[in-house]
Amino acid sequence: MSIVSRRKFLGAVGAGALLSSSVAPAFAQAGWPNKPVKLIVPFPAGGGTDAFARPLGKVLTSQLGQTIVIDNRGGGGGTIGAEAAAKSAADGYTFLVGAVHHTIAVSLYPKLGYDLQKDLVPVTMVAAVPNVIVVNPSRVPVKNYAEFLSFVKARPGKLNFGSAGSGTTHHLIGEMFKGATGTFITHIPYRGAGPAMADLLAGQIDMVFDGLGSSVPQIKSGKLTPIAVTTEKRSFALPDVPSLAELGLKGFDGKTWYALWAPAGTPREIVVRMQQEVAKALQTKELQDAWKALGAEAGGQSPEDFGRLVNAEVTKWAKVVKDSGAKID
Repeated sequence: MSIVSRRKFLGAVGAGALLSSSVAPAFAQAGWPNKPVKLIVPFPAGGGTDAFARPLGKVLTSQLGQTIVIDNRGGGGGTIGAEAAAKSAADGYTFLVGAVHHTIAVSLYPKLGYDLQKDLVPVTMVAAVPNVIVVNPSRVPVKNYAEFLSFVKARPGKLNFGSAGSGTTHHLIGEMFKGATGTFITHIPYRGAGPAMADLLAGQIDMVFDGLGSSVPQIKSGKLTPIAVTTEKRSFALPDVPSLAELGLKGFDGKTWYALWAPAGTPREIVVRMQQEVAKALQTKELQDAWKALGAEAGGQSPEDFGRLVNAEVTKWAKVVKDSGAKID
């Protein structure tokens, strides 16, 4: 082979290699998924995170043509399941359906077995909902915020509130409320919102600062009494329930959001594909109706936009943890 022919041959081989490398991700994306995809929910079934993960998984199963498996792993305020997701294979077949709680855990837990901002990759937000103070009427017989505040102040240290776990928004919003009102309510952490709600309904605890996702059905059934939503404005899901801000706690704003992360190293094209599939799912009537019933606003933003929110929330909640003096129980 002449030198010229050899150069043409090597050039063709090089071009072919470049072409192959450039289209490989496209083929990888086109072939995903070819087996079931696991969504790790770091809280037990029945809680707010689970209430959004399951209907989303059902729609994604239809869209992707592969079964979406919900894997509930409660405990540690969501950190046990998050660690399991962070240490999973980064092959696009495991995702974390987590919550704002994980941005709180960064500053609240002295030793985490994972780094939220390094070991997990933001995909997109799924939903955002206000929290609401709900009480068991058999234990806290009040009808409005004024009666509630008087009832609590007259019983310092004798009432309690349950949460989805230490370091969750349910916990931190409760601590914020105590600081803003000068009240003393004992915190009781659970392994998720589901068990906390079960005990509240059973009359084992007095109240929770809960996400609308798991509280609205109980409020509408008359089993729980809503006191106030923990945001600056009222929720469309509970238009007759006042916000803490309008009741005098100016600037009080606590929301719970739920979102998807992937293990660090997951192929970028799969992360983007999953974000697009979630955004598409959130436009279906099935999820729009479900989210409306749960008092939620839909997410679906890009991984970059969601990543910026995660970073901002880590900073925000670090200050809340410091100011409130919240500690792991």
